[in-house]
Amino acid sequence: MNWKKSLAACVAVIAVAVTGWFAYPLLTPPPPPQPFFADWAAIVVAGDWRAQNGQPSEVFDNGRREIAKKLVSIGFKPENMKQFSVQPQNYPYQGIEPSTGEAITYGLTNLGRKTLGGCMIYFTSHGTHEGIIVGNRLVDPTPMADLVDLACGERPAVIILSACYAGQFIRAMRGPKHIVFTAAREDRSSFGCGEQDEYTLFDACVLQEFDKAGNFSELATKVDACVSARETAMKVSPPSEPQFSLGAEVAYSLNWK
Repeated sequence: MNWKKSLAACVAVIAVAVTGWFAYPLLTPPPPPQPFFADWAAIVVAGDWRAQNGQPSEVFDNGRREIAKKLVSIGFKPENMKQFSVQPQNYPYQGIEPSTGEAITYGLTNLGRKTLGGCMIYFTSHGTHEGIIVGNRLVDPTPMADLVDLACGERPAVIILSACYAGQFIRAMRGPKHIVFTAAREDRSSFGCGEQDEYTLFDACVLQEFDKAGNFSELATKVDACVSARETAMKVSPPSEPQFSLGAEVAYSLNWK
């Protein structure tokens, strides 16, 4: 056998193989999966700037800021989120918008149009037997429910209302695709909105328990226990008794762990 011819033949076979290999484009790995809440709209609203004694307080804005951070930590995108404050001028260069009915409605509906997932709504403020304070208005359950329907339609929605007497919103806002979580029964006060408080008691428990929970149902259970323990230690009475409504169609689908 002519070894030179044999070597030439081998080189030709290798060249064809290599050429054929590189003739096909390299397969690029698929992009990593997006977090579950990446395409959700979210608003976080501080509805007042006063403590229960009427003096200036950061208690609601502190809650607003830190709740927004927790939402980002479980996959909500900052570009799909808006924050609202009664005194947005106190937080320059942060994109905080005024807590007015017009701004909140416009903000949530626009976010609802640009996203395909659900809606996350968190309000922290004072409440009365007639509704929740948002800026210079008292908002009752009907317009709040109308806003969620307008912006979110048939998509899932999580509504958390941190205010006294907020349980009155459960009846108007419950639904098969809605999770509604309130800081108190419709006939009970919640606590922790004093001049020296950093967060309301309910907001503090949400922040404390968020990382320990894996979904909103678990979060509600943990927050309820946290609120009860703190109120017992504070010896306040009657207890606020946070309320929770879990829609049948979202019972097992809104997990972040």
